Amino acid sequence: MISYIAKRLLSGLVTVWFIATATFLGMHAVPGDPLLNDKAVTPEVRASLEAAYGLDKPLPQQYVIYLSNMLQGDFGISFTQKNRRVNDIIRDHFPVSAMLGLLALTIAALGGITWGAITALYRDRLPDVLIMLLVVFAVSVPSFVFAALGQLVVLKFNQLIGHSVIPVAGWGTFKHMLMPSLVLGLGTMAYLTRLMRSSMLEVADTDYIRTARAKGLSAPRIFFKHQLRNAILPVITVLGPAIAAITTGGFVVELVFAIPGLGRYFVQAVQQLDYTVIMGTTVFYGAFLVFMVIAVDIIYGFVDPRIRVDKVGA
Repeated sequence: MISYIAKRLLSGLVTVWFIATATFLGMHAVPGDPLLNDKAVTPEVRASLEAAYGLDKPLPQQYVIYLSNMLQGDFGISFTQKNRRVNDIIRDHFPVSAMLGLLALTIAALGGITWGAITALYRDRLPDVLIMLLVVFAVSVPSFVFAALGQLVVLKFNQLIGHSVIPVAGWGTFKHMLMPSLVLGLGTMAYLTRLMRSSMLEVADTDYIRTARAKGLSAPRIFFKHQLRNAILPVITVLGPAIAAITTGGFVVELVFAIPGLGRYFVQAVQQLDYTVIMGTTVFYGAFLVFMVIAVDIIYGFVDPRIRVDKVGA
């Protein structure tokens, strides 16, 4: 098991290094001037700024300094937010994205498991057809469209009630999180619904389900105690990557709903060509996703020894 964990951690470190390298090269290949927004009009001031950010050094030397600082957990200073370190931006705003993402994942997981179980229970009947049509719709429509529709629904609902029950945008209370988290979790909910449906149908044809029916167990007991409990395992498998995907995938949603999360600052950094913020948040998000995938693999290695034996052998 120690060898299995060591190999997974090593592969994770290599993946993070690849993400960091690709991000560094991509930022320096993008056309534009990161100092263009500054009021540095004289060559002397510009040279001073380039020296402060290390842009006056050769590219290989910049890369070495970048990796060295990253290993020490230092992502540098923002180009556009004066005297503010990227680490401070991540520390102050990632918890907002994490809270929103966890609520969105809770909604997605509960909804996906429930709708998936219902579609399998009513296979090829009206509930199954309607839910799967909604699933296709949720997968096909971009999140920013759902965000705009969600704001419109909230606005009309508040007008109907006569006062603001659910805020249209902003941050500060649990009510502010409801619509953004629902919008953010819709895509994952649709994916989990399809996964749960296929898993439920696969379990329904197994020998132990046939044995349970032959023993005369009631349909509800077979459904909840045997079929549902075993069919939910593949859903649990994808929850780790889903946490990272939802937490790091709310860029547009945070921008539309004026939520001060890390995704919103990432979008602003891209618009302003803020090298350090873009590279820092990309590496942080990439490392977070890799960590969640490794964590799920290690947990499954404890739960099912066949997984770690197969992967170590490979």
